[in-house]
Amino acid sequence: MYTARGTLDRSAAVERYAPMVRRLASQLIARLPANVEIDDLIQAGMIGLMDALSRYETGHGAQFETFAMQRIRGAMIDELRGGDWLPRSVRRNQRAIESAVHAVEQRVRRSATEAEVAEQMGLGLPEYQQMLGDAHGGQLLYLDDFVGSDSDESFIDRHPGPDSLDPVKALDDDRFRASLAAAIEALPERERQVMGMYYEHDMNLKEIGAVLGVTESRICQLHSQAVARLRTKLKGW
Repeated sequence: MYTARGTLDRSAAVERYAPMVRRLASQLIARLPANVEIDDLIQAGMIGLMDALSRYETGHGAQFETFAMQRIRGAMIDELRGGDWLPRSVRRNQRAIESAVHAVEQRVRRSATEAEVAEQMGLGLPEYQQMLGDAHGGQLLYLDDFVGSDSDESFIDRHPGPDSLDPVKALDDDRFRASLAAAIEALPERERQVMGMYYEHDMNLKEIGAVLGVTESRICQLHSQAVARLRTKLKGW
């Protein structure tokens, strides 16, 4: 991968690491809404790879692959952030759900039922469940959490570091993982089962529905409800 002069051969490196770009794009898109195009992520990732090639210096302490992965992921996240792939109305609804869940659970000191959250939001149960379905694709960690806003401190501000631009790296924090595990354990049983099958066993919504004997849309609702509960419990991060 190096020339006779000992410099990085960019053409050879691009050919060698292009599959890694596609792999990272596939891993990322598996947790994103269907309207996100994998080709857009791959294109952004290739730009990140070229940036890594231009910035990498041999002997600076990091393996090129490690350095490149950070640049590639960062470029993909920038592409998602710039594309505003999650409609603002859906994002507002997700935040409203989280606030309602928090309010109810603070009051009743247990996991809130869907009916209680719907009542807190001034909605009928069918309306609330429709909102949950629309919110599918919401993540445990939003890109906004890493960008920050004028009104609150971002995750980056609280956890600075060389990998802080990459949301995936947040899950590498031992304390965060411990808090997340405890929050998942506290979920209602059905939601805990959904999260386990979806994230640990890489099952899709249809497969989970078949196992639990409910529709795919119902699994979608349960997933969104679980994500809202978890984000409420992890707001201290």
